[in-house]
Amino acid sequence: MSSRILLVEDEPGLSLTVSDLLASDGHEVETAADGPSGLTKALQKEYDLIVLDVMLPGKNGFDVCRELRQRGRDTAILMLTAKTQVVDRVVGLKLGADDYVTKPFDPTELLARVEALLRRVKKDNRPQVSSFEFGDVKVDFEKGHVAKAGSALNLASKELQLLRYLVDQRGNVVSREELLQNVWEYQSDVSSRTIDVHVAWLRQKLEDNPQFPKFIHTVRGVGYRFTP
Repeated sequence: MSSRILLVEDEPGLSLTVSDLLASDGHEVETAADGPSGLTKALQKEYDLIVLDVMLPGKNGFDVCRELRQRGRDTAILMLTAKTQVVDRVVGLKLGADDYVTKPFDPTELLARVEALLRRVKKDNRPQVSSFEFGDVKVDFEKGHVAKAGSALNLASKELQLLRYLVDQRGNVVSREELLQNVWEYQSDVSSRTIDVHVAWLRQKLEDNPQFPKFIHTVRGVGYRFTP
């Protein structure tokens, strides 16, 4: 099922390129070429995602993002920016943006960020898994209880959060960037190595043979897939 995406970008060439890229990936795309018209469309119609440039005529992307959040619109927002300073990224996130991509960007990176946000939207629109069973493992996420073959396991809070996210996204490939964003919330001291270590700890506790995992699979060069 395709998603409805609003692209707000004033550069005609880039707008056409990104529109074609998203459309070729199966999405329904509408465009706006300035801040005021982008804000009007975002308020009048329902979209699954808004791809919002920061430098726009009439009203910049930060102001558009701020006004959408002030008016109660919780549509996912991915910001496009030519600025590389960390402070500019932080400003966007604090105003309510969900993610950002810095220009110039690789098309595959943009699509990966878009798909990650859309998966979050779909996940957030359905109840989170409160309990789950796979193999001889039983997990009660609400109570924080985990047992394997009837014996209680001690999982750290972050391990339980990671497992819950993987379970919620079961069957899908989850990138390290997505885990960094949704489980660790971009903590400054967390790297992809930290994620790999936590996955290894989960395998040690949950898999019968951690060297040949049955449930938590590595997708080389991308991330992980949980298969119950």
